Amino acid sequence: MAEESSVNRERREAEVVVIGAGLCGVAAVIALRRAGFDDVVVLEKSARLGGTWRDNTYPGCGCDVPSMLYEYSFAPHPWSRCFADRSEILNYLQTTAVTHGADQAIRYDTEVLSSRWEPDAHRWNLQTTSGTYTARALIVATGPWHRPRFPDIPGLDTFPGTAFHSARWNHQAGLTGRHVAVVGTGASTVQFLPEIQPKAAHIDVFQSTPQWVLPKPDYPLTPGLHRFLGHHPQARHALRGLHHWTQEAIGLPLRHPRLLRPLEAMARLHLRTSVPDRALRQALTPRYRFGSRRLTTSSTYYPALTQPNVRLHPTRVTAVEGSHVIGADGTRTRADVIVLATGFHIGDIPLASRLHGTNGTTLARTWTDDRRAYLGTSVSGYPNLFLLIGPNLLTGTTAVPTVLEAQLRYITTALTHLRTSGCAALDVTPEAQAAHQHALHEALRTTVYNTGGDTSYYYGLPGINTFCWPWSTTRLVKRLHSFTPDAYTWTLPAQTRTERDIRSAHPSDRRG
Repeated sequence: MAEESSVNRERREAEVVVIGAGLCGVAAVIALRRAGFDDVVVLEKSARLGGTWRDNTYPGCGCDVPSMLYEYSFAPHPWSRCFADRSEILNYLQTTAVTHGADQAIRYDTEVLSSRWEPDAHRWNLQTTSGTYTARALIVATGPWHRPRFPDIPGLDTFPGTAFHSARWNHQAGLTGRHVAVVGTGASTVQFLPEIQPKAAHIDVFQSTPQWVLPKPDYPLTPGLHRFLGHHPQARHALRGLHHWTQEAIGLPLRHPRLLRPLEAMARLHLRTSVPDRALRQALTPRYRFGSRRLTTSSTYYPALTQPNVRLHPTRVTAVEGSHVIGADGTRTRADVIVLATGFHIGDIPLASRLHGTNGTTLARTWTDDRRAYLGTSVSGYPNLFLLIGPNLLTGTTAVPTVLEAQLRYITTALTHLRTSGCAALDVTPEAQAAHQHALHEALRTTVYNTGGDTSYYYGLPGINTFCWPWSTTRLVKRLHSFTPDAYTWTLPAQTRTERDIRSAHPSDRRG
């Protein structure tokens, strides 16, 4: 077995190359192999798999959707809590990869430096830190929560203490007895603040925009419960279904904002019962509609903000002067440690500037005015390329694995068509992509994502929502279940006709 693995690792050609070995990459290998694609290589720039669950190690890091929804459908897991922490999720990914043999396909410490479509060879050529790879098809599985967003704060680089981003937590920076300044109050701060509050001497939290926070119904899933669910799989299925439809029930008002009042009332009640101080409550009350920013749940965040050693500053940070953090309202506080909880470049695929399509143009340049993709999966001008969790595929409540598995069914169907058709390449037509984008943005126009009065990370560019799917999860899964060959141009190996001439024919009609 070891000898065979060594031989496989020396190969530089593959039918499919997957970039990234996180939640998406591991699932891609397993799905491809189940569909009959055994010649798969995964390129991972780090030394371990895990993606965002490997990189984010801040205290309290965990899943914000129920654990039973944050698992592959083919690999149910006996989660310890209703909402799992990152260490359990990371262990789940590692165990699943080993159990299904996906780990053997991964080439660690291999960063993709450049990838180009070669039109004559009908293959992707990838230059990496470990040499050259070529592939018939390329799947980008780098995920949307990948690259931390570092704020441009004057003087931060001269701060004499320790400063780090929450996504790259510095565990050597002891917080016990220290003065800590937290910049930002997004989902990460909601999770780590209650964990560091008991340790720090004082914490100043700088909030530019308050969050809507719902109570988190977290509870332990005991061994006894798992034994019961193991003996009664229908009960586990029913419990998973309950979690799913609860998420969908919350998602419905996000698509129809006139139904939002009960959710907003619930969030306000949670704030009122958790924060006795009226002035603090007012500072924590959002001025935009529920759901126009990422939803957060916590039963410990508000209580942490009420503790004597925590002070909320409802202002953005404008500068750092020596050991002092300066707010836009003139606030001046001393800090030993600065934690930048300023989020990620969501949807900004790091590889976009290194992916070169049919005419040599990079994906980053193609997306200069709008990040667009057909069903969030295919981009016109980039043959045999597929994006996992691409633009406009997520909602405020849908669990990523649900979307991911639906996409992988679509992709494996597309690759099977490609393999059986005798064609060398498929490329989504500009017309199909444009029609999808038009319908999508028309539907988004009336959702809270676009009308809620806030410009969150849902907007990749001003005025353009590049993150959200405007319909139900059921519609998403159904749409990705149906692969439509007519939406693609199919290229023959030795093509004598133009791509446009053969566009409308079904691939099964072109076997050479």
